[in-house]
Amino acid sequence: MILVSSCLAGMEVRYNGTHSLNQTIRELIEQNKAVSVCPELLGGFFTPREPAEIIGGDGDDVLDGKAKVVEKSGRDVTDMYIKGAYAALEKAQDIHATTVVLKEYSPSCGSAMIYNGRFENEKMTGNGVTTALLTRHGIRVISEEQLAELVVS
Repeated sequence: MILVSSCLAGMEVRYNGTHSLNQTIRELIEQNKAVSVCPELLGGFFTPREPAEIIGGDGDDVLDGKAKVVEKSGRDVTDMYIKGAYAALEKAQDIHATTVVLKEYSPSCGSAMIYNGRFENEKMTGNGVTTALLTRHGIRVISEEQLAELVVS
């Protein structure tokens, strides 16, 4: 079974109330080969919500207490991101997910790139909090940009 970001399945759960529909992911859901999850909603956020970025590192640094997730207004929401990551991990373990496809650039879900923490629409190499936690538990995480690899394999 595959776990996928809810926004990629077409659900309007992104911070600004939109989705990032990926037709392949929607098909996997319809074929009962995938289950959707939104770590931010599991962490207690609502839609829409203020944008947030990781300041001081990436998802691994957040889990290690060396960085934090902050909303654009300055509110520290690190605990909510960590709570959502653990809830997503639990869901992945419950369905025995071997692969998780998460939305790139998100402070939760980015698997290769995230925003740089300055709210300037600039990206940097790094992973989100949920990706970091899943990876630490031996779960393969890819982005929607790597989905062709999954479909072929």
